[in-house]
Amino acid sequence: MPQAIDRRRLVRRHNPVLTSAHPADVLTVGNGDIALTVDISGLQTFPSFHELVPDPHRVVRDGLSGLPEQRPRAFDAGDFQIPLRTQSTWGWYETRTDRKLRPEDATTLYETSRGPVPYLDRMGLQRAGDPIADEFVAGAWYHFNPRRAHLGRLALVRPDGTGLDDPAALTDVRTELDLWRGTIHAAYMLDGESVRVTTVADPRDHRFAVRVESGLLLRGWGVAWVFDEQPDDLAAFELPLAQETVWDRRTTYHWNARRTVEALTYCVSVRTTGSLREEAESVVAHTDATVLEVVVALTPGHRGQQDKDGFSAVSQSAQTWWAEHWSTGAAVSLADSTDARAAELERRIVVSQYLTAVNSAGVTPPAESGLTYNTWSGKFHLEMHWWHAAHFPMWGRGQLLERSMRWYHGALEAARETARRQGYRGARWPKQTDPSARESPSNIGVFLLWQQPHVIYLLELLRGEGRDESFLREHYPLVEATADFMADFAEERDGSFVLPPPLIPAQESYLADRATNADPTFELAYWSWALSVANEWRTELGLEPSQEWDRVARNMRRPALLPDGTYAAIATPPLLIRKDHPSMLMALGWLPDTHLVDPATMSATLDSVWEHWDLQSSWGWDYPVMAMTAARLGDVGRAIDALLLPSPKNVFLPNGHNPQMPGFLTIYLPANGGLLAAMAHIATAVNQGAEPPDGWMITSEGLGALPRPRVLSAPE
Repeated sequence: MPQAIDRRRLVRRHNPVLTSAHPADVLTVGNGDIALTVDISGLQTFPSFHELVPDPHRVVRDGLSGLPEQRPRAFDAGDFQIPLRTQSTWGWYETRTDRKLRPEDATTLYETSRGPVPYLDRMGLQRAGDPIADEFVAGAWYHFNPRRAHLGRLALVRPDGTGLDDPAALTDVRTELDLWRGTIHAAYMLDGESVRVTTVADPRDHRFAVRVESGLLLRGWGVAWVFDEQPDDLAAFELPLAQETVWDRRTTYHWNARRTVEALTYCVSVRTTGSLREEAESVVAHTDATVLEVVVALTPGHRGQQDKDGFSAVSQSAQTWWAEHWSTGAAVSLADSTDARAAELERRIVVSQYLTAVNSAGVTPPAESGLTYNTWSGKFHLEMHWWHAAHFPMWGRGQLLERSMRWYHGALEAARETARRQGYRGARWPKQTDPSARESPSNIGVFLLWQQPHVIYLLELLRGEGRDESFLREHYPLVEATADFMADFAEERDGSFVLPPPLIPAQESYLADRATNADPTFELAYWSWALSVANEWRTELGLEPSQEWDRVARNMRRPALLPDGTYAAIATPPLLIRKDHPSMLMALGWLPDTHLVDPATMSATLDSVWEHWDLQSSWGWDYPVMAMTAARLGDVGRAIDALLLPSPKNVFLPNGHNPQMPGFLTIYLPANGGLLAAMAHIATAVNQGAEPPDGWMITSEGLGALPRPRVLSAPE
């Protein structure tokens, strides 16, 4: 089908360009399974300049009685730094401790209508550097471990192998990420010489390639691969890390290193057009010419890669992959709009597509900061998997989501064991975890429910994009185990099914009441919708629908209303706290229509959120939540306004990142993915006849189908 949008022009007009150094101004190359983040040098030359600085305004609280207050503050880019890391989906390590720890020591029994149920909740909001009470040591260790490893760093170095300290040494800087080619080009002056650096990641293999052109090379300057110390804080009970590097000098231009960090072992192959020498914990490539090329390949285990591809092969592979990526799937252009905000929204849309492909399209669900640096020890949060990756099939690129869906099959037995331990059928998916699928202790995460139906939602998006019967048969065990838990968790009371305590809804503000919270509005609708979808999968596969699933789906309790006729967040006191996530909006918009939600009531609820919500306490994906609800209600203008609401949590940096919390969460990829999901809803609404506001022209092509409504008949 001919394309109406000039995609190359659309993409390239939003290439991020850096002309001076700032601690948050970094660019990343990667392929979803490995990524490398660079500074204005085009390399990872100034790590100290970009390292996280503790927030002086942070309130240190354990979070046991409620979320810490977020003090009002205007957005200041100077509050944020983005570290320089190289990370992968496979590189994880665990610390050793000064005592023996057991998961049972992090467990509390909660009384429920079915008897005592164990939860791994003995862990507050502490970070490794905070004081941690002895009663929380076991929970803290299992919460912090394993950690995602920083694998090493590529840096420009002086003739003696030492690094540079101050990015001010670089002048006349222009560092650009060519989005269409997935390539970073840096040009600047250093020590009286011009320097040009090109950096690229292989789109399929775990390797990076760099080309440096400069007269500095004739003066002995070079490019080093450096094994840094692991940057994450250790808790007081964790022992110093055991680390070792063993070099194997294959030729003057090809060295292999075997690196161990505790039980993690990986190999690094360094090839260059020059020659190599060792400098402490690094190997330096240098040359007697004005051009130097270096290719670094990383491999888990004891054996390194033996390929001989050079810079040109890696660069060409990246250019081919990225051009195909942008040329296929969906595109949205706002170029014909006259509203002054359109260019900024279009920029966010384009750069978010790049960032999510680099950080959130690997073989495991992604971390909230992707492969850029560690937050929450680099673990991934399954309730955020939708936000990172649901947009891929919505934009016709479902294969990028499908990569991580296979992880759930390996995690299925662990999820079944959690359900068995708590007395439920099926599989209960963890909130925060790692490749092992081990649940992380938390006084919040273990009580969340909304990640449970995500597997069904994400698989349904892929089915809607177009998958054959073999896809349904492969993934049906995930659907069945998930639905079995959901149906068993719901309890029948007075002829309807409820979601009983203990629980915490998607709006985590109710954590102090976890032992009494019940019937969150969004989760009630999600339960009904997902169970009906699960039965459709059975029908598609020639199986009889599950009567239990159908009965629960049809008879979920209707959400509670506030005295003003708008939806409460939960059905138990305090009913609604106007902070954090306005999760009740997700029951219509994020979810398609169900019989449980009245559009007029939801419209009034959106009005109330718009007028009264504390945006200071919001998160980057809350604006897409509001936008999707508005789009589903046919209000395209409000949907656009939601994505552009002026708020310190809704700012997108020149590189496309959305900062949230100084000193900790300085990028937030769920906001990027949420923005793309919301734009799919907005463009779909326009394509179905909704009118954009004056000044807006939304042109789209290639969008995938959104999930269909499931409006079941009234309960019996």
